[in-house]
Amino acid sequence: MNRDVIVTCALTGAGDTTQRNPDVPVTPRQIAKQAIEATRAGATIVHAHVRDPESGAPSRDPELYREVVERIRESDEQVVINLTAGMGGDLEIGPDEEPMLFGPGTDLVGPLARLRHVAQLLPDICTLDCGTLNFGDGNSIYVSTPAQLRAGARRITELSVKAELEIFDTGHLWFAKQMLAEGLLDAPLFQLCLGIPWGAPADTTTMKAMVDNLPPGAQWAGFGIGRMQMPMAAQSMLLGGHVRVGLEDNLWLDRGVPATNAALVQRVGEIIARLGGRVLTPAEGRERLGLSPR
Repeated sequence: MNRDVIVTCALTGAGDTTQRNPDVPVTPRQIAKQAIEATRAGATIVHAHVRDPESGAPSRDPELYREVVERIRESDEQVVINLTAGMGGDLEIGPDEEPMLFGPGTDLVGPLARLRHVAQLLPDICTLDCGTLNFGDGNSIYVSTPAQLRAGARRITELSVKAELEIFDTGHLWFAKQMLAEGLLDAPLFQLCLGIPWGAPADTTTMKAMVDNLPPGAQWAGFGIGRMQMPMAAQSMLLGGHVRVGLEDNLWLDRGVPATNAALVQRVGEIIARLGGRVLTPAEGRERLGLSPR
Protein backbone atom coordinates (compact mmCIF):
# COMPACT_ATOMS: atom_id res chain seq x y z
CA MET A 1 0.00 0.00 0.00
CA ASN A 2 1.17 3.51 -0.82
CA ARG A 3 0.42 6.04 1.93
CA ASP A 4 2.12 9.03 0.24
CA VAL A 5 0.09 9.54 -2.90
CA ILE A 6 0.61 11.74 -5.95
CA VAL A 7 -2.73 12.91 -7.36
CA THR A 8 -2.85 13.84 -11.04
CA CYS A 9 -5.85 15.83 -12.29
CA ALA A 10 -6.55 15.26 -16.01
CA LEU A 11 -8.33 18.51 -16.81
CA THR A 12 -9.87 18.03 -20.25
CA GLY A 13 -9.32 15.32 -22.83
CA ALA A 14 -9.97 15.04 -26.53
CA GLY A 15 -13.36 13.37 -26.33
CA ASP A 16 -16.76 14.78 -27.26
CA THR A 17 -17.58 15.73 -23.67
CA THR A 18 -18.07 19.48 -23.75
CA GLN A 19 -21.85 19.16 -24.28
CA ARG A 20 -22.26 16.62 -21.49
CA ASN A 21 -20.82 18.66 -18.63
CA PRO A 22 -20.76 22.47 -18.64
CA ASP A 23 -17.59 22.53 -16.53
CA VAL A 24 -15.37 20.75 -19.08
CA PRO A 25 -12.84 23.50 -19.86
CA VAL A 26 -12.32 24.50 -23.49
CA THR A 27 -10.35 27.75 -23.79
CA PRO A 28 -6.76 28.10 -22.53
CA ARG A 29 -7.99 30.52 -19.88
CA GLN A 30 -10.57 27.98 -18.65
CA ILE A 31 -8.08 25.10 -18.67
CA ALA A 32 -5.47 27.07 -16.74
CA LYS A 33 -8.08 28.36 -14.26
CA GLN A 34 -9.24 24.83 -13.54
CA ALA A 35 -5.62 23.67 -13.22
CA ILE A 36 -5.12 26.26 -10.48
CA GLU A 37 -8.40 25.32 -8.79
CA ALA A 38 -7.47 21.63 -8.88
CA THR A 39 -4.08 22.44 -7.35
CA ARG A 40 -5.71 24.38 -4.53
CA ALA A 41 -8.01 21.40 -3.98
CA GLY A 42 -4.94 19.18 -3.54
CA ALA A 43 -3.65 18.04 -6.94
CA THR A 44 0.06 17.32 -7.19
CA ILE A 45 0.13 17.23 -11.01
CA VAL A 46 -2.16 18.69 -13.68
CA HIS A 47 -2.40 16.94 -17.03
CA ALA A 48 -3.57 19.04 -19.98
CA HIS A 49 -4.88 18.64 -23.49
CA VAL A 50 -6.04 21.70 -25.42
CA ARG A 51 -9.14 22.28 -27.52
CA ASP A 52 -10.13 24.65 -30.28
CA PRO A 53 -11.62 27.61 -28.37
CA GLU A 54 -14.46 28.03 -30.87
CA SER A 55 -15.57 24.44 -31.50
CA GLY A 56 -14.28 22.56 -28.46
CA ALA A 57 -12.68 20.02 -30.79
CA PRO A 58 -9.27 18.55 -29.91
CA SER A 59 -6.26 20.55 -31.05
CA ARG A 60 -2.48 20.23 -31.40
CA ASP A 61 -1.85 23.98 -31.68
CA PRO A 62 1.35 24.81 -29.74
CA GLU A 63 0.15 28.36 -29.11
CA LEU A 64 -2.88 27.08 -27.21
CA TYR A 65 -0.56 24.96 -25.07
CA ARG A 66 1.68 27.98 -24.57
CA GLU A 67 -1.15 30.06 -23.17
CA VAL A 68 -2.22 27.29 -20.79
CA VAL A 69 1.32 26.71 -19.52
CA GLU A 70 2.14 30.41 -19.15
CA ARG A 71 -1.04 31.09 -17.21
CA ILE A 72 -0.30 28.23 -14.83
CA ARG A 73 3.33 29.26 -14.40
CA GLU A 74 2.34 32.87 -13.76
CA SER A 75 0.15 31.79 -10.86
CA ASP A 76 1.44 31.35 -7.32
CA GLU A 77 0.96 27.57 -7.55
CA GLN A 78 3.97 25.28 -7.94
CA VAL A 79 2.00 22.44 -9.52
CA VAL A 80 3.76 19.88 -11.72
CA ILE A 81 2.74 20.37 -15.38
CA ASN A 82 2.09 17.30 -17.51
CA LEU A 83 1.19 17.84 -21.19
CA THR A 84 -0.26 15.22 -23.46
CA ALA A 85 1.78 14.20 -26.49
CA GLY A 86 -0.84 11.77 -27.72
CA MET A 87 -2.59 14.02 -30.21
CA GLY A 88 -1.89 13.22 -33.86
CA GLY A 89 -2.34 9.47 -33.62
CA ASP A 90 -5.98 9.20 -34.66
CA LEU A 91 -6.96 7.06 -37.65
CA GLU A 92 -10.59 6.58 -38.68
CA ILE A 93 -10.76 3.65 -41.07
CA GLY A 94 -13.17 4.07 -44.00
CA PRO A 95 -16.55 2.33 -43.99
CA ASP A 96 -17.40 -1.21 -45.08
CA GLU A 97 -15.22 -2.36 -47.98
CA GLU A 98 -13.45 0.99 -48.45
CA PRO A 99 -11.09 1.14 -45.48
CA MET A 100 -8.66 3.48 -47.28
CA LEU A 101 -11.28 6.24 -47.39
CA PHE A 102 -10.17 7.61 -44.04
CA GLY A 103 -12.86 9.42 -42.08
CA PRO A 104 -12.98 13.00 -40.70
CA GLY A 105 -11.69 11.83 -37.33
CA THR A 106 -8.27 11.10 -38.83
CA ASP A 107 -5.43 13.24 -37.50
CA LEU A 108 -2.22 11.32 -38.12
CA VAL A 109 1.23 12.90 -37.82
CA GLY A 110 4.70 11.62 -37.04
CA PRO A 111 6.20 11.14 -33.58
CA LEU A 112 8.24 14.36 -33.56
CA ALA A 113 5.27 16.47 -34.69
CA ARG A 114 3.35 15.10 -31.71
CA LEU A 115 6.07 16.55 -29.47
CA ARG A 116 6.39 20.00 -31.05
CA HIS A 117 4.68 21.80 -28.15
CA VAL A 118 6.72 19.80 -25.63
CA ALA A 119 9.97 20.89 -27.29
CA GLN A 120 8.86 24.53 -27.19
CA LEU A 121 7.48 24.63 -23.63
CA LEU A 122 9.51 21.98 -21.76
CA PRO A 123 6.87 20.87 -19.23
CA ASP A 124 7.88 18.75 -16.26
CA ILE A 125 6.22 15.65 -17.77
CA CYS A 126 4.73 14.63 -21.10
CA THR A 127 2.88 11.47 -22.10
CA LEU A 128 3.90 8.71 -24.46
CA ASP A 129 1.06 6.36 -25.45
CA CYS A 130 2.77 2.99 -25.63
CA GLY A 131 0.91 1.17 -28.38
CA THR A 132 -1.80 1.03 -31.01
CA LEU A 133 -5.36 0.50 -29.77
CA ASN A 134 -8.86 -0.07 -31.12
CA PHE A 135 -10.69 2.94 -29.69
CA GLY A 136 -14.40 2.42 -29.16
CA ASP A 137 -16.92 0.43 -31.19
CA GLY A 138 -16.54 2.14 -34.55
CA ASN A 139 -13.61 2.35 -36.96
CA SER A 140 -11.30 4.54 -34.86
CA ILE A 141 -7.78 3.41 -34.02
CA TYR A 142 -5.12 5.15 -31.99
CA VAL A 143 -1.83 4.56 -33.83
CA SER A 144 1.50 4.38 -32.02
CA THR A 145 3.90 1.95 -33.68
CA PRO A 146 7.17 0.60 -32.23
CA ALA A 147 9.21 2.77 -34.60
CA GLN A 148 7.20 5.87 -33.69
CA LEU A 149 7.52 5.10 -29.99
CA ARG A 150 11.28 4.69 -30.18
CA ALA A 151 11.60 8.02 -31.98
CA GLY A 152 9.32 9.73 -29.46
CA ALA A 153 11.16 8.24 -26.48
CA ARG A 154 14.52 9.43 -27.82
CA ARG A 155 13.19 12.95 -28.31
CA ILE A 156 11.62 13.14 -24.84
CA THR A 157 14.89 12.00 -23.30
CA GLU A 158 16.85 14.57 -25.34
CA LEU A 159 14.55 17.29 -24.00
CA SER A 160 15.10 16.17 -20.37
CA VAL A 161 11.33 15.90 -19.89
CA LYS A 162 10.04 13.00 -17.81
CA ALA A 163 7.98 10.54 -19.83
CA GLU A 164 4.66 9.33 -18.49
CA LEU A 165 4.11 6.01 -20.25
CA GLU A 166 0.41 5.52 -20.99
CA ILE A 167 -0.35 1.81 -20.72
CA PHE A 168 -3.73 0.85 -22.19
CA ASP A 169 -3.10 -2.89 -22.43
CA THR A 170 -0.59 -5.54 -21.40
CA GLY A 171 1.26 -5.46 -24.73
CA HIS A 172 1.87 -1.74 -24.19
CA LEU A 173 3.57 -2.53 -20.89
CA TRP A 174 5.66 -5.19 -22.59
CA PHE A 175 6.92 -2.68 -25.16
CA ALA A 176 7.44 0.05 -22.55
CA LYS A 177 9.82 -2.31 -20.73
CA GLN A 178 11.55 -3.02 -24.04
CA MET A 179 12.23 0.70 -24.49
CA LEU A 180 13.70 0.79 -20.99
CA ALA A 181 15.90 -2.20 -21.80
CA GLU A 182 17.14 -0.35 -24.91
CA GLY A 183 18.08 2.69 -22.81
CA LEU A 184 15.62 5.01 -24.55
CA LEU A 185 13.99 6.33 -21.37
CA ASP A 186 15.19 7.59 -18.02
CA ALA A 187 13.09 6.74 -14.92
CA PRO A 188 9.63 7.17 -16.50
CA LEU A 189 6.32 7.28 -14.68
CA PHE A 190 3.98 4.43 -15.70
CA GLN A 191 0.28 5.30 -16.00
CA LEU A 192 -2.09 2.30 -16.09
CA CYS A 193 -5.13 3.43 -18.12
CA LEU A 194 -8.10 1.14 -17.50
CA GLY A 195 -11.60 0.93 -18.92
CA ILE A 196 -11.10 2.47 -22.37
CA PRO A 197 -12.86 0.28 -24.96
CA TRP A 198 -11.12 -1.87 -26.13
CA GLY A 199 -8.07 -1.82 -23.96
CA ALA A 200 -7.55 -3.23 -20.49
CA PRO A 201 -10.74 -3.40 -18.40
CA ALA A 202 -11.07 -1.49 -15.14
CA ASP A 203 -10.97 -4.25 -12.54
CA THR A 204 -8.75 -5.42 -9.73
CA THR A 205 -7.45 -8.51 -11.51
CA THR A 206 -6.26 -6.57 -14.53
CA MET A 207 -4.64 -3.78 -12.52
CA LYS A 208 -2.81 -6.29 -10.31
CA ALA A 209 -1.59 -8.24 -13.34
CA MET A 210 -0.12 -5.03 -14.77
CA VAL A 211 1.41 -4.01 -11.43
CA ASP A 212 3.00 -7.45 -11.08
CA ASN A 213 4.70 -6.90 -14.45
CA LEU A 214 6.10 -3.42 -13.78
CA PRO A 215 9.88 -3.06 -13.57
CA PRO A 216 11.23 -3.29 -10.00
CA GLY A 217 11.07 0.07 -8.23
CA ALA A 218 8.96 1.73 -10.94
CA GLN A 219 6.92 4.81 -10.06
CA TRP A 220 3.39 4.23 -11.30
CA ALA A 221 -0.17 5.47 -11.15
CA GLY A 222 -3.49 4.13 -12.32
CA PHE A 223 -6.98 5.24 -13.19
CA GLY A 224 -10.35 3.99 -14.38
CA ILE A 225 -12.84 5.89 -16.47
CA GLY A 226 -16.45 6.80 -15.73
CA ARG A 227 -18.00 5.22 -12.65
CA MET A 228 -14.80 3.25 -12.04
CA GLN A 229 -12.71 6.37 -11.43
CA MET A 230 -12.86 6.36 -7.64
CA PRO A 231 -12.80 2.55 -7.18
CA MET A 232 -9.68 2.30 -9.33
CA ALA A 233 -8.08 5.23 -7.50
CA ALA A 234 -8.52 3.36 -4.22
CA GLN A 235 -7.29 0.14 -5.82
CA SER A 236 -4.21 1.88 -7.19
CA MET A 237 -3.30 3.21 -3.77
CA LEU A 238 -3.83 -0.20 -2.15
CA LEU A 239 -1.55 -1.84 -4.72
CA GLY A 240 1.20 0.69 -4.07
CA GLY A 241 0.61 3.30 -6.77
CA HIS A 242 -0.43 6.90 -7.29
CA VAL A 243 -3.79 8.03 -8.69
CA ARG A 244 -5.38 10.09 -11.43
CA VAL A 245 -8.81 11.73 -11.54
CA GLY A 246 -10.37 14.52 -13.59
CA LEU A 247 -12.93 15.45 -16.21
CA GLU A 248 -10.90 13.85 -18.99
CA ASP A 249 -11.86 10.46 -17.56
CA ASN A 250 -15.13 10.98 -15.70
CA LEU A 251 -17.85 13.66 -15.84
CA TRP A 252 -19.81 12.79 -12.69
CA LEU A 253 -19.23 13.32 -8.98
CA ASP A 254 -22.26 11.27 -7.94
CA ARG A 255 -25.19 9.81 -9.85
CA GLY A 256 -26.82 12.74 -11.64
CA VAL A 257 -24.36 15.26 -10.18
CA PRO A 258 -21.92 16.77 -12.70
CA ALA A 259 -18.34 16.94 -11.45
CA THR A 260 -15.73 19.66 -11.53
CA ASN A 261 -12.02 18.98 -11.60
CA ALA A 262 -11.55 20.50 -8.15
CA ALA A 263 -14.42 18.42 -6.71
CA LEU A 264 -12.94 15.20 -8.09
CA VAL A 265 -9.55 16.05 -6.58
CA GLN A 266 -11.19 16.81 -3.24
CA ARG A 267 -13.17 13.55 -3.35
CA VAL A 268 -10.14 11.37 -4.06
CA GLY A 269 -8.21 13.20 -1.35
CA GLU A 270 -10.93 12.21 1.12
CA ILE A 271 -10.69 8.57 -0.01
CA ILE A 272 -6.91 8.61 0.37
CA ALA A 273 -7.21 10.07 3.86
CA ARG A 274 -9.82 7.50 4.93
CA LEU A 275 -7.49 4.74 3.75
CA GLY A 276 -4.79 6.12 5.99
CA GLY A 277 -2.76 8.04 3.43
CA ARG A 278 -2.06 11.61 2.42
CA VAL A 279 -1.74 13.52 -0.85
CA LEU A 280 1.73 14.80 -1.68
CA THR A 281 2.18 18.50 -2.34
CA PRO A 282 3.64 19.53 -5.71
CA ALA A 283 7.04 20.07 -4.05
CA GLU A 284 6.90 16.61 -2.50
CA GLY A 285 5.76 15.13 -5.80
CA ARG A 286 8.71 16.71 -7.57
CA GLU A 287 11.07 15.15 -5.07
CA ARG A 288 9.40 11.72 -5.36
CA LEU A 289 9.62 11.76 -9.17
CA GLY A 290 13.11 13.27 -9.35
CA LEU A 291 11.94 16.47 -11.02
CA SER A 292 13.75 19.79 -10.75
CA PRO A 293 12.30 22.22 -8.19
CA ARG A 294 10.33 25.07 -9.72
